[in-house]
Amino acid sequence: TGYTWNRDLFPDPKAFIAKLHQRNLKPALNLHPAEGIHDHEEPYAAMAKHMDIDPETKVPIPFSIADPHFTKAYFELLHHPQEVDGVDFWWMDWQQGTASGLVGLDPLWWLNHLHFYDLGRGGEKRPFIFSRWGGLGNHRYPIGFSGDTVVSWESLAFQPYFTATAANVNYGWWSHDIGGHMGGIEEPELYVRWVQYGVFSPILRLHCTNVAFHERRPWGYDAETDQLVSHAMRLRHAFIPYLYTMAWRNHTAHVPLIRAMYVENPHDEPAYHCPDQYWFGSELVAAPFISPADPDTRLSRQVVWLPKGDWFGFFDGLRHAGDGFQVVNGRLSDIPIFAKAGAIVPLAANANENGTVNPEHLEIHVFPGADNTFDLYEDDDLNAHSLTPIQQQWSQRSWTLAIGPAQGQLSHLPEKRSWIMHFHNVTSESVTVRQNDIVLGLLTDYDETTSTLQITVNDVKPTDSITITILTSDKNSQGQSLSKLNACQKCVQAFRMDTWVKDRLFKQLPAIVEHPSLLQEYGLLLTESQLRTLSEIIFEAGFLRTSTRSSENEMILMWNNHETENVTYRWHGYVDNLLQRTKFQQGPLPKFGVFEFGDESITYHKGNQTSAGRISVGGWLASVPERINPALIAGLNAIVQFEIDDETAHLIFDNGQATITNSAHLQPSVTITSQKADWLDLINGDLAPEELFLSGKLSISGDMNLLLQLVDVLQVTPQSLYRTGKWQLKVQYNDYLTINLD
Repeated sequence: TGYTWNRDLFPDPKAFIAKLHQRNLKPALNLHPAEGIHDHEEPYAAMAKHMDIDPETKVPIPFSIADPHFTKAYFELLHHPQEVDGVDFWWMDWQQGTASGLVGLDPLWWLNHLHFYDLGRGGEKRPFIFSRWGGLGNHRYPIGFSGDTVVSWESLAFQPYFTATAANVNYGWWSHDIGGHMGGIEEPELYVRWVQYGVFSPILRLHCTNVAFHERRPWGYDAETDQLVSHAMRLRHAFIPYLYTMAWRNHTAHVPLIRAMYVENPHDEPAYHCPDQYWFGSELVAAPFISPADPDTRLSRQVVWLPKGDWFGFFDGLRHAGDGFQVVNGRLSDIPIFAKAGAIVPLAANANENGTVNPEHLEIHVFPGADNTFDLYEDDDLNAHSLTPIQQQWSQRSWTLAIGPAQGQLSHLPEKRSWIMHFHNVTSESVTVRQNDIVLGLLTDYDETTSTLQITVNDVKPTDSITITILTSDKNSQGQSLSKLNACQKCVQAFRMDTWVKDRLFKQLPAIVEHPSLLQEYGLLLTESQLRTLSEIIFEAGFLRTSTRSSENEMILMWNNHETENVTYRWHGYVDNLLQRTKFQQGPLPKFGVFEFGDESITYHKGNQTSAGRISVGGWLASVPERINPALIAGLNAIVQFEIDDETAHLIFDNGQATITNSAHLQPSVTITSQKADWLDLINGDLAPEELFLSGKLSISGDMNLLLQLVDVLQVTPQSLYRTGKWQLKVQYNDYLTINLD
């Protein structure tokens, strides 16, 4: 890239840009400024003269952004003329490292800073750039470009985690290469899923390259792909009022659009183990599909953790109970998006137009279950702005939504607009609509398939107020839920299987949901993934083997929302590789549990706490007698002394009893000696006993035969810790489905 248009492709660049502006599009040009300015560039002569170089020499002008003399010409001669011709902003595609000519100055950080404020000179434009990551502090200069992306499911799967955790350093406005453009294998399904994720990411930007097979135009694929991608892109455009309000919230309250689940739920341990989902603004949780559909179920699978409270499918309005995991099985057209109880989500009603003009037709999607307030932000693209309050009050028998009047400067708002309200998951007995306290006639529509009531109010001025009151039916006060039967039916409809068997299974589903053991009949007729899909729905219990995303390591997540005893697990793993000691762990699947695989160990924890924290030497010594099984020391008489730096204690075994004394013994049977730092690593699971022993950091003297006998008695490392290597996990649903992992 450079500073000269290819006149064969763009014979009249200024006219081309003007046409883009007529379509409400704002073009940017991509920069690789480190290449400097060469003699083929149109502005070379002017730039050379400024730098006291004879243009006739055709000597390249080196890039030197730390030089104020160069920097002045860099902007005034290279960039400002292009902006006069209509270029709206610049894409800093820096890939050349940190050398700048000034010690300690990262050129990309400095470029971002300069370009950001240069674009805002004169107050005619808001400062705005598009750049690669410039390091900590670059949240000040949005938007970010995450770099060249390989076309693969692995790339897509990493991006939700990457984007959500970037918010931890307040870098919220990431733009990814949607679809990728670096090699890989192109698949229509991957392309669709990537665009769907892009809809619910900070910036949706399709990206291609000069390779004919990296197709990013929706119509470049089959008819289904064209339809689904086009729909997704229009959906994204409809979300602009919501996104723009979240951008204002980010600016004023410093809350990024996308946040990891633990940001809002820091005391819920499951929030730290669901890396593929995130908060999307203040009202929604997104968990896009990031893996291909199973060939037997013909459905994509996503496991979603929902915090306490009621949640609603954004597209179908159906209620889901929180405080647990949900398995979402979806066709290619589905996107798992959940609205919190009381959610208020504004959308543009006409998403077929380019640009971000404040819409004349607004849709407001509201969900039952809680009171809420949403201040809709709109502006003139520069300074004047307004906030329109949207408030809802919800109870078991009534639902009230109040809109307006708008506050602030109002000249940028349409003189009149239509408000189209969508009340999700409701059965109403009566509806009253008031505009400025005047009762209006009703313009309504009701969708029975989604239980959504639509109410339209036209010709509303910014200074007007609207109040809608709905009296709801008792039977619908908590919202309609997706029944297990309906969920199973939707899945079976998609299954790839013999049609006669499918028909018999479908008809028997009501009985199977009530008596899951009936699935035994289909043990030879359904595949493991098909049986697992139905079982996860019926029992609301299952497991997920997935990447932690934070590294290349894996985790196995397990859940059992209702703690049923009909779903069990059995884990078998090593606790000591040197002595070949293993341990079993089994029982009903926990409400929440996770095995986390590290480089040296596998840790397990369940419930809402990871552990009691790092244990001290004194705390470990005091707890040793409590953790010894009396049956293992019956008839044993021995004294084990621990010498851990300045802490010495001896453990007395006396015919089935164990006591600890904080002092030295004159004649111990076995003495174990170690430095405190090393022992702390051992008892907290950072090191294995064999590692400590072989490295000479653990000294053992005395009766070695007795020590070997005590190996099974003394649990030195945490009980939830296993060593890496061989392991097995078996999950069993009743007696009809067993799934083995290793």
